[in-house]
Amino acid sequence: MKKLRILSIAFLILGSAANAQDLDQAKKAIDAEQYEKAKKILKGLVAAKPESGKNFFFLGNLYLTQKLQDSATATFQKGLAAKSEANFNYIGLGQVDLENANQGGATANFDKALASVRKKDFEELLYIGKAYLNPTKPDYKKALEYLNKAKVIQPMNAEVLLYLGDAYYGDKNANEAFSAYRNAADADKTLLRASLQQGVITKFSKAFPEAKAAFDKILATNPNYGPAYRELAETYYVWALNDKQKYAEYNAMAIQYYEKYMTMTDYSLDSRMRHADFLVLTKDYKALEAEATAMQQLDKVNPRILRYLGYSAYQNGNSDGAIKALNEFISKPGSKIIGRDYLYLGLAKTQKALTTTTTADGKPSGTVDKALFDTGIADVRKGVELDPGMANELNDFGKKFFDLKLYKEASAIYEIAVTNQNSRNFLYDNFYLGYSLYFFNAAKPETEKADPADVQKANAAFDAVIKSSPTTQDAYIYKARLNSLLQEDAAARAEMAKYYEEYIRVVTEKGEAELAKPANRTKFLEAYNNIAIFYAKTGDKVKAQENLDKALALDPADETALSTQKLIKK
Repeated sequence: MKKLRILSIAFLILGSAANAQDLDQAKKAIDAEQYEKAKKILKGLVAAKPESGKNFFFLGNLYLTQKLQDSATATFQKGLAAKSEANFNYIGLGQVDLENANQGGATANFDKALASVRKKDFEELLYIGKAYLNPTKPDYKKALEYLNKAKVIQPMNAEVLLYLGDAYYGDKNANEAFSAYRNAADADKTLLRASLQQGVITKFSKAFPEAKAAFDKILATNPNYGPAYRELAETYYVWALNDKQKYAEYNAMAIQYYEKYMTMTDYSLDSRMRHADFLVLTKDYKALEAEATAMQQLDKVNPRILRYLGYSAYQNGNSDGAIKALNEFISKPGSKIIGRDYLYLGLAKTQKALTTTTTADGKPSGTVDKALFDTGIADVRKGVELDPGMANELNDFGKKFFDLKLYKEASAIYEIAVTNQNSRNFLYDNFYLGYSLYFFNAAKPETEKADPADVQKANAAFDAVIKSSPTTQDAYIYKARLNSLLQEDAAARAEMAKYYEEYIRVVTEKGEAELAKPANRTKFLEAYNNIAIFYAKTGDKVKAQENLDKALALDPADETALSTQKLIKK
């Protein structure tokens, strides 16, 4: 019996060691973002060792990483029945509560997880801290609170230091984060993510060569560590955005490194989704279409695949395919709609509404299906309301309609674009909004009056340009021309004269070189004549004559100036 007892204890120790070893392998696979491999290991552990609650906890956490909340909750619930370490599953349920904005439920579950811990236990504190880092809306202060408690117990534990780095970085304390990551790497040389995160901080400080060197160093240690290739890809992507001359080269490098990263993963649906997101960023829409089609073969239910199919169809010129896929995606229950979804749906509709032709003289022309265009514009507006950053995407699209002289349609696009004052194209979009509305109304037949509402919008747009860039001279002259369209409105005529005068002032202040340009001389002639007519009509013949003299000095034979002069001398 004594021998049997000794053998039983030995098998128990061996079994625990094997479980720990397998769990360690699963954690390494998760760190390498090989989620299907990790899931297979963890499912095997749950089946073989159902008495270990920690196996359920790690499997449930992996489900949460993959956004499979129902599977995670079911796994945590089963883990509560385990004979040992069941309390970790309360931490998992608490994280589900945090994801669902149920702070009270999360606190209650975390308290249950801590109810039976001993003085030197730290893992519960570690994983509660991590739980506050993982939701869609992390709470970095709370994470730091628990992780620092864990650090008091285990000051040199590499995992504690790693997640402290994540919490500090999320809390916008890059110095403390870098220090924590460095300490984690020193505590465990095999913990490559600690070194990886130091490179991430370097990348976001725009020290791109140094970040690349950090990731290359990791790969020199372990050339199979996939996340380092992903970070190289993302480094080159951001580098490309910051170096316009090398944009194409660095963007190509970004795509190349991401493809290498994919070969290091298990090509799970989750890694493919992340790949698709990166292809959207790098604007490789042919590759996105291929990836989305491949994902659809793996999972015909996941709605996000429809998003990628819609995006790629729109960018690859298939408006019908984009409209179909995005309408289906948006209508599916549970789809998490973002601004870009409505933006691309709207752009696909407005693109479909446009028919382009070539005139007899070889110039491009266009017509629009107004009803379809208007529904597209409504969707674009929804997209920008959901995500104001989408306003940055409208500049070139509006210009397409403007170049086809579809000025009213162009103005509808620019009117949405200028709702985001932080847009990088804010000045340019305002100018083209005013510009479009001016040309639309100026092209109307003489029997049709300019729309005062359009003039008001255009005035506001030119005002925004002048406020942002007071030396943009064309904003002044187009504001003058715009107000000249409302000849029956005394206030508009006064605005016309004022902004012709402002145009003259701005150009004059730029010096002789600017004044000597033929285009400006022509515009000066226009300005002097219109100012003279305004003063003539308001009875100020002296100011009228002053401006006529300036016009005639530029062109003694100018018919407008000569005829106006005759009128004021009567």
